[in-house]
Amino acid sequence: MYLTLLNGTGYVFNVDDYMELRTKHRIMGAPVGTANTKGWSPNQSNLPVELTKFETQLVLDEHIAKLVDKSEALKVAPTPDEAVEWKAQFDSRIAGQSETLKAEKLRETERYMDKILAGKRNKLVKQGQLDKAAALRSEDVLNEMAQNFKFDPQNALVEVPCEHLCRHSGKIISHPLVDTSSLKYRIFKDLWKRGKFVTSGDAFGADFLVYPGDPLIYHASHIVIIQETPIIKPLDLVAKVRLSVIVNKSCVFAYEGDDGAGIHYQTVTWCNPSK
Repeated sequence: MYLTLLNGTGYVFNVDDYMELRTKHRIMGAPVGTANTKGWSPNQSNLPVELTKFETQLVLDEHIAKLVDKSEALKVAPTPDEAVEWKAQFDSRIAGQSETLKAEKLRETERYMDKILAGKRNKLVKQGQLDKAAALRSEDVLNEMAQNFKFDPQNALVEVPCEHLCRHSGKIISHPLVDTSSLKYRIFKDLWKRGKFVTSGDAFGADFLVYPGDPLIYHASHIVIIQETPIIKPLDLVAKVRLSVIVNKSCVFAYEGDDGAGIHYQTVTWCNPSK
Protein backbone atom coordinates (compact mmCIF):
# COMPACT_ATOMS: atom_id res chain seq x y z
CA MET A 1 0.00 0.00 0.00
CA TYR A 2 1.28 3.46 -0.88
CA LEU A 3 0.43 6.84 0.63
CA THR A 4 1.02 10.07 -1.27
CA LEU A 5 2.95 12.80 0.52
CA LEU A 6 1.06 16.10 0.38
CA ASN A 7 1.29 19.09 2.75
CA GLY A 8 3.64 17.17 5.02
CA THR A 9 1.40 14.16 5.64
CA GLY A 10 0.01 11.07 3.91
CA TYR A 11 -3.03 11.00 1.61
CA VAL A 12 -4.98 7.94 0.44
CA PHE A 13 -6.42 8.03 -3.09
CA ASN A 14 -7.46 4.39 -3.42
CA VAL A 15 -10.78 3.41 -1.82
CA ASP A 16 -9.71 -0.20 -1.21
CA ASP A 17 -6.58 0.99 0.60
CA TYR A 18 -8.66 3.35 2.73
CA MET A 19 -11.16 0.64 3.68
CA GLU A 20 -8.27 -1.65 4.63
CA LEU A 21 -6.72 1.06 6.80
CA ARG A 22 -10.04 1.77 8.48
CA THR A 23 -11.43 -1.72 9.01
CA LYS A 24 -8.24 -3.73 9.50
CA HIS A 25 -5.83 -1.24 11.06
CA ARG A 26 -8.20 1.26 12.77
CA ILE A 27 -6.71 4.26 10.95
CA MET A 28 -9.49 6.82 10.46
CA GLY A 29 -8.08 9.78 8.57
CA ALA A 30 -10.47 12.40 7.21
CA PRO A 31 -12.03 12.50 3.72
CA VAL A 32 -11.27 15.93 2.26
CA GLY A 33 -12.46 15.66 -1.35
CA THR A 34 -15.52 17.30 -2.86
CA ALA A 35 -18.51 15.00 -3.28
CA ASN A 36 -20.89 17.38 -5.07
CA THR A 37 -20.84 20.06 -7.73
CA LYS A 38 -22.18 22.84 -5.50
CA GLY A 39 -19.07 23.38 -3.42
CA TRP A 40 -17.33 21.61 -0.57
CA SER A 41 -19.35 20.42 2.40
CA PRO A 42 -17.84 18.76 5.51
CA ASN A 43 -20.81 16.39 5.63
CA GLN A 44 -20.43 15.27 2.02
CA SER A 45 -16.70 14.84 1.64
CA ASN A 46 -15.06 12.07 -0.36
CA LEU A 47 -11.66 10.77 -1.43
CA PRO A 48 -8.84 11.55 -1.04
CA VAL A 49 -8.43 10.84 2.67
CA GLU A 50 -5.95 12.91 4.65
CA LEU A 51 -4.18 11.10 7.48
CA THR A 52 -2.76 13.00 10.42
CA LYS A 53 1.01 13.04 10.76
CA PHE A 54 0.71 10.65 13.70
CA GLU A 55 -1.43 8.25 11.66
CA THR A 56 0.98 8.46 8.74
CA GLN A 57 3.99 7.84 10.97
CA LEU A 58 2.24 4.92 12.65
CA VAL A 59 1.48 3.06 9.42
CA LEU A 60 5.09 3.61 8.36
CA ASP A 61 6.44 2.32 11.68
CA GLU A 62 4.18 -0.74 11.52
CA HIS A 63 5.12 -1.41 7.87
CA ILE A 64 1.47 -1.15 6.81
CA ALA A 65 2.21 1.27 3.98
CA LYS A 66 4.98 3.21 2.29
CA LEU A 67 5.04 6.96 1.77
CA VAL A 68 5.73 8.25 -1.73
CA ASP A 69 6.68 11.76 -2.81
CA LYS A 70 5.47 12.39 -6.39
CA SER A 71 5.97 16.15 -6.41
CA GLU A 72 9.00 16.21 -8.69
CA ALA A 73 7.51 13.86 -11.28
CA LEU A 74 4.15 15.63 -11.37
CA LYS A 75 5.76 19.04 -11.87
CA VAL A 76 7.54 17.94 -15.04
CA ALA A 77 5.87 19.20 -18.23
CA PRO A 78 4.35 16.39 -20.32
CA THR A 79 5.92 15.40 -23.60
CA PRO A 80 3.91 16.01 -26.81
CA ASP A 81 2.96 12.32 -26.95
CA GLU A 82 1.83 12.36 -23.31
CA ALA A 83 -0.25 15.48 -23.96
CA VAL A 84 -1.98 13.79 -26.89
CA GLU A 85 -2.61 10.68 -24.81
CA TRP A 86 -4.03 12.74 -21.95
CA LYS A 87 -6.32 14.64 -24.36
CA ALA A 88 -7.62 11.34 -25.75
CA GLN A 89 -8.30 10.05 -22.23
CA PHE A 90 -10.03 13.29 -21.31
CA ASP A 91 -12.28 13.21 -24.40
CA SER A 92 -13.08 9.57 -23.69
CA ARG A 93 -14.20 10.38 -20.14
CA ILE A 94 -16.38 13.24 -21.39
CA ALA A 95 -17.95 11.02 -24.06
CA GLY A 96 -18.56 8.30 -21.49
CA GLN A 97 -20.39 10.71 -19.19
CA SER A 98 -22.45 12.02 -22.12
CA GLU A 99 -23.58 8.53 -23.10
CA THR A 100 -24.34 7.63 -19.50
CA LEU A 101 -26.44 10.74 -18.97
CA LYS A 102 -28.27 10.19 -22.26
CA ALA A 103 -29.12 6.61 -21.29
CA GLU A 104 -30.38 7.80 -17.92
CA LYS A 105 -32.57 10.46 -19.56
CA LEU A 106 -34.10 7.82 -21.83
CA ARG A 107 -34.76 5.51 -18.87
CA GLU A 108 -36.48 8.35 -17.02
CA THR A 109 -38.57 9.08 -20.11
CA GLU A 110 -39.64 5.44 -20.38
CA ARG A 111 -40.54 5.40 -16.69
CA TYR A 112 -43.03 8.25 -17.12
CA MET A 113 -44.00 7.47 -20.71
CA ASP A 114 -47.75 7.29 -20.05
CA LYS A 115 -47.86 10.79 -18.58
CA ILE A 116 -45.56 12.19 -21.28
CA LEU A 117 -47.66 10.69 -24.08
CA ALA A 118 -50.87 12.01 -22.52
CA GLY A 119 -49.41 15.50 -22.22
CA LYS A 120 -48.07 15.58 -25.78
CA ARG A 121 -51.33 14.24 -27.20
CA ASN A 122 -53.38 16.83 -25.31
CA LYS A 123 -51.12 19.55 -26.66
CA LEU A 124 -51.53 18.29 -30.24
CA VAL A 125 -55.32 18.06 -29.80
CA LYS A 126 -55.45 21.67 -28.62
CA GLN A 127 -53.48 22.63 -31.71
CA GLY A 128 -56.04 20.80 -33.88
CA GLN A 129 -53.61 18.08 -34.98
CA LEU A 130 -55.92 15.14 -34.18
CA ASP A 131 -54.34 12.68 -36.63
CA LYS A 132 -50.84 13.39 -35.34
CA ALA A 133 -52.02 13.01 -31.75
CA ALA A 134 -53.60 9.64 -32.49
CA ALA A 135 -50.48 8.39 -34.31
CA LEU A 136 -48.03 9.46 -31.59
CA ARG A 137 -46.13 6.46 -30.15
CA SER A 138 -43.64 5.96 -27.36
CA GLU A 139 -40.88 5.28 -29.92
CA ASP A 140 -41.46 8.75 -31.36
CA VAL A 141 -40.99 10.33 -27.94
CA LEU A 142 -37.76 8.39 -27.31
CA ASN A 143 -36.37 9.26 -30.73
CA GLU A 144 -37.14 12.92 -30.17
CA MET A 145 -35.45 12.82 -26.77
CA ALA A 146 -32.35 11.13 -28.22
CA GLN A 147 -32.06 13.59 -31.11
CA ASN A 148 -32.52 16.67 -28.95
CA PHE A 149 -30.20 15.52 -26.14
CA LYS A 150 -27.22 17.81 -25.63
CA PHE A 151 -24.44 17.39 -23.08
CA ASP A 152 -22.76 20.51 -21.75
CA PRO A 153 -19.07 19.73 -20.94
CA GLN A 154 -19.25 22.37 -18.21
CA ASN A 155 -21.39 19.94 -16.23
CA ALA A 156 -18.91 17.08 -16.60
CA LEU A 157 -17.26 15.53 -13.56
CA VAL A 158 -13.65 15.40 -14.63
CA GLU A 159 -11.71 15.78 -11.38
CA VAL A 160 -12.55 12.34 -10.02
CA PRO A 161 -10.41 11.66 -6.89
CA CYS A 162 -8.59 8.43 -7.62
CA GLU A 163 -5.15 7.11 -8.42
CA HIS A 164 -3.30 8.95 -11.17
CA LEU A 165 -4.59 7.93 -14.58
CA CYS A 166 -1.28 8.63 -16.28
CA ARG A 167 2.13 7.09 -15.76
CA HIS A 168 4.19 8.76 -13.07
CA SER A 169 7.07 8.08 -10.74
CA GLY A 170 7.90 8.89 -7.15
CA LYS A 171 10.46 8.33 -4.45
CA ILE A 172 9.98 6.52 -1.16
CA ILE A 173 10.21 8.76 1.91
CA SER A 174 12.23 7.16 4.69
CA HIS A 175 12.68 10.02 7.15
CA PRO A 176 10.11 10.40 9.98
CA LEU A 177 7.38 13.04 9.73
CA VAL A 178 7.16 13.56 13.49
CA ASP A 179 9.41 13.19 16.50
CA THR A 180 8.82 9.51 17.26
CA SER A 181 10.35 9.92 20.71
CA SER A 182 7.83 12.57 21.76
CA LEU A 183 5.43 11.63 24.54
CA LYS A 184 2.34 12.51 22.49
CA TYR A 185 3.28 10.22 19.62
CA ARG A 186 4.24 7.38 21.96
CA ILE A 187 0.88 7.68 23.74
CA PHE A 188 -0.97 7.70 20.42
CA LYS A 189 0.91 4.57 19.34
CA ASP A 190 0.37 2.87 22.70
CA LEU A 191 -3.39 3.48 22.60
CA TRP A 192 -3.51 2.13 19.06
CA LYS A 193 -1.53 -0.98 20.04
CA ARG A 194 -4.09 -1.56 22.80
CA GLY A 195 -6.70 -1.96 20.07
CA LYS A 196 -8.30 1.48 20.40
CA PHE A 197 -9.73 3.74 17.71
CA VAL A 198 -7.87 7.02 18.25
CA THR A 199 -8.49 10.39 16.63
CA SER A 200 -7.52 13.99 17.34
CA GLY A 201 -9.22 15.56 20.35
CA ASP A 202 -8.67 19.21 19.39
CA ALA A 203 -12.40 19.85 18.93
CA PHE A 204 -13.03 18.74 22.54
CA GLY A 205 -10.12 20.52 24.19
CA ALA A 206 -8.18 17.26 24.55
CA ASP A 207 -5.20 15.60 22.93
CA PHE A 208 -7.02 12.49 21.70
CA LEU A 209 -10.45 10.91 21.50
CA VAL A 210 -10.83 7.19 22.09
CA TYR A 211 -13.72 5.24 20.55
CA PRO A 212 -15.02 1.76 21.47
CA GLY A 213 -15.45 1.03 17.74
CA ASP A 214 -15.53 2.68 14.32
CA PRO A 215 -16.35 6.40 14.77
CA LEU A 216 -18.97 6.07 12.02
CA ILE A 217 -20.94 3.86 14.41
CA TYR A 218 -19.86 4.87 17.92
CA HIS A 219 -19.42 8.10 19.83
CA ALA A 220 -16.10 8.67 21.57
CA SER A 221 -16.08 7.19 25.07
CA HIS A 222 -12.98 8.96 26.47
CA ILE A 223 -11.01 12.14 26.07
CA VAL A 224 -7.28 11.77 26.68
CA ILE A 225 -5.23 14.54 28.30
CA ILE A 226 -1.45 14.24 28.13
CA GLN A 227 0.56 15.21 31.22
CA GLU A 228 4.31 15.66 31.10
CA THR A 229 4.49 14.58 34.75
CA PRO A 230 2.25 12.49 37.04
CA ILE A 231 1.45 15.66 39.02
CA ILE A 232 -1.83 17.30 37.98
CA LYS A 233 -2.69 20.81 39.13
CA PRO A 234 -6.04 20.96 40.94
CA LEU A 235 -7.48 23.63 38.64
CA ASP A 236 -6.44 21.66 35.55
CA LEU A 237 -7.97 18.54 37.03
CA VAL A 238 -11.30 20.25 37.70
CA ALA A 239 -11.36 22.00 34.31
CA LYS A 240 -10.65 18.89 32.26
CA VAL A 241 -13.00 16.62 34.19
CA ARG A 242 -15.83 19.15 33.99
CA LEU A 243 -15.15 19.39 30.26
CA SER A 244 -15.47 15.63 29.92
CA VAL A 245 -18.81 15.76 31.77
CA ILE A 246 -20.14 18.42 29.39
CA VAL A 247 -19.29 16.29 26.33
CA ASN A 248 -20.52 13.11 28.07
CA LYS A 249 -17.19 11.27 28.05
CA SER A 250 -14.76 9.86 30.57
CA CYS A 251 -11.56 11.81 31.24
CA VAL A 252 -8.23 9.98 31.01
CA PHE A 253 -4.92 11.52 32.02
CA ALA A 254 -1.93 9.92 30.28
CA TYR A 255 1.62 10.38 31.53
CA GLU A 256 4.97 8.65 31.75
CA GLY A 257 5.75 7.21 35.16
CA ASP A 258 8.84 8.14 37.12
CA ASP A 259 9.51 4.46 37.69
CA GLY A 260 10.37 3.93 34.04
CA ALA A 261 7.56 1.43 33.65
CA GLY A 262 6.19 3.16 30.60
CA ILE A 263 2.98 5.07 30.01
CA HIS A 264 0.31 5.23 32.70
CA TYR A 265 -3.39 6.07 32.36
CA GLN A 266 -5.59 7.49 35.09
CA THR A 267 -9.34 7.76 34.56
CA VAL A 268 -11.11 10.44 36.62
CA THR A 269 -14.88 10.81 36.89
CA TRP A 270 -17.02 13.61 38.29
CA CYS A 271 -18.94 12.77 41.45
CA ASN A 272 -22.10 14.70 42.32
CA PRO A 273 -22.92 14.11 46.01
CA SER A 274 -26.40 15.60 45.59
CA LYS A 275 -27.50 12.66 43.46
